[in-house]
Amino acid sequence: MCKLFIEADPRLWQTRLKSVRLNGFSTSVRLENLYWQVLEEIAQRDGMSLPQLLAKLHEELVFTHGGVENFASFLRVCCGRYLALQLEGDVPRDLGTPIRSLDADAILAREARRTGRRRSLSSAA
Repeated sequence: MCKLFIEADPRLWQTRLKSVRLNGFSTSVRLENLYWQVLEEIAQRDGMSLPQLLAKLHEELVFTHGGVENFASFLRVCCGRYLALQLEGDVPRDLGTPIRSLDADAILAREARRTGRRRSLSSAA
């Protein structure tokens, strides 16, 4: 089992620091290369550059939640959710389908039903 992870390209877990402007301020975000690759894919799906995607995510996060304590952690979770939603079939693997064209409310509702079902199954065990 571990060989799949141990013998993967070590560049995937190496970190890179990228500078970006968020809310008019210049800052840096450090993530592993694997996460930068996923974020690039998400950005490309919607015809954005990586800095544009990061600025949009940060802007909407601040608008919705008033701020963010750890933006790098938020970005890692975004990547994990993106990949998980692809596995569930909620986000098409076809990169020609923009994320903005998806029905977010319907996807979140399906996800909530799946999560609720998993909790009830694990509670019964």
